[in-house]
Amino acid sequence: MRSDLAKVLHLAGAHPLVEHVIRACQPLKPAQLLAVVGHQGDDVSAVVEALGCETVLQKSQRGTGHALQVARRKIRKSAKYAVVLPGDAPLLRTETLEALVSAHRRGEAAATILTAELDDPTDYGRVIRDSEGRVQRVVEEKSATPEQRAIREVNSSIYCFTLAKLWPCLNALRPDNAHRELYLTDAIGLLRERNERVLAVMAEDAAEILGCNTRASLADVDRIFRARKSAEVMESGVTIYLPETVVIDPDVIAGEDSVIEPGVHLLGATRIGARCKIRAGCVLRDTRLEDDVIIEPYTVMDRGKVGSFATVGPFARFRPGADIRARAHIGNFVEVKNSVVHEGAKAGHLTYLGDASVGAETNIGAGTITCNYDGAGKYHTAIGKRVFIGSDTALVAPIRVGDDAYVAAGSVITENVPANALAIARGRQSNKLGWATARRKELASAKKSGKSRKAPKPRKKR
Repeated sequence: MRSDLAKVLHLAGAHPLVEHVIRACQPLKPAQLLAVVGHQGDDVSAVVEALGCETVLQKSQRGTGHALQVARRKIRKSAKYAVVLPGDAPLLRTETLEALVSAHRRGEAAATILTAELDDPTDYGRVIRDSEGRVQRVVEEKSATPEQRAIREVNSSIYCFTLAKLWPCLNALRPDNAHRELYLTDAIGLLRERNERVLAVMAEDAAEILGCNTRASLADVDRIFRARKSAEVMESGVTIYLPETVVIDPDVIAGEDSVIEPGVHLLGATRIGARCKIRAGCVLRDTRLEDDVIIEPYTVMDRGKVGSFATVGPFARFRPGADIRARAHIGNFVEVKNSVVHEGAKAGHLTYLGDASVGAETNIGAGTITCNYDGAGKYHTAIGKRVFIGSDTALVAPIRVGDDAYVAAGSVITENVPANALAIARGRQSNKLGWATARRKELASAKKSGKSRKAPKPRKKR
């Protein structure tokens, strides 16, 4: 991977690779979930233990066979079977694991291998069968002959073992290879030498066994995750235009008859109601939309809430704590942070609402800002119901504007505004009659003479 980060902690489909593997195992309800960790073991353990998985440290990484020898320390003595998986096969489905375990038990096998046929089997161990089609052994890519490398059926490194049969073979492993490692695949050959039954189950979808050894393979796996999720969402009754351009995380839910346009990202635990429209280029993370919401193009929302029939955007930004109630409108280039905008309120243009509450049916004029930070602390702005805030107003918190009040455009409000009052806080306008005409004459004269002239003094008011 050419990375300082442990491979299994790289993200695909919004989660670390190893998390996907554990999630695939959990529905099987195994008696024990155990992860062998090595490089960056503490970081990997933090991820897997949060999912209910025990860990055991493989201090020196001496191969997959050695990893299972290390795991044996913690595997319960009562365990009869073990399913063994790599931590970098995130596309594996629970249904495929169920089929593997079922085939192993029905066949009374010592080992059952999950295999797949790949168009390009490079980097995978090849499954060697005898003339009757029975599994003989698995040969690693680096140890395979040219003839063996031509085989397209590959080992997924996913197995089901009968432990009583496996342990003697595991103890017999020897590092007779170029890397001086103990290969778990060699145990398959030892089992066959002892006339034990080894079966193979081929995955219906070869993509399930794909590992992630390069950034390119990581991107391929992520693309498959996204395609799967988009297909699931469309199957639930949602329209997605150009789904190949849309990114939807696995925990996202969208309601029937909603529409998702190209370039949308729905991330985290986002919840979309019914009949919503998410226009092009929007990014929603951990956001909840009620029914019939419209999010206009290129809106970015992080941990926000939007009530039914509300509209947001285009080019709006929600920071954490934005709570927009039913039928409210947040327009273009409006930023909302830790604020409640109540039913039917509007902030149409170029506004910042931070640490504020905006009452029902209130109108916030263009260019309004709540001045919530004084360099040391954050303060609240409370705007009542049916208030009209004129354009280019600065509300210096902490402050309260009462119900049905008006605030004149261009005001800097530093004191509470009573209900039904008009607040004006700006310099008084004065008009200098004839000043512009005189100024143009002076400029024209200066241009002819090549000299600059000062602006004329304003005429005295009469």
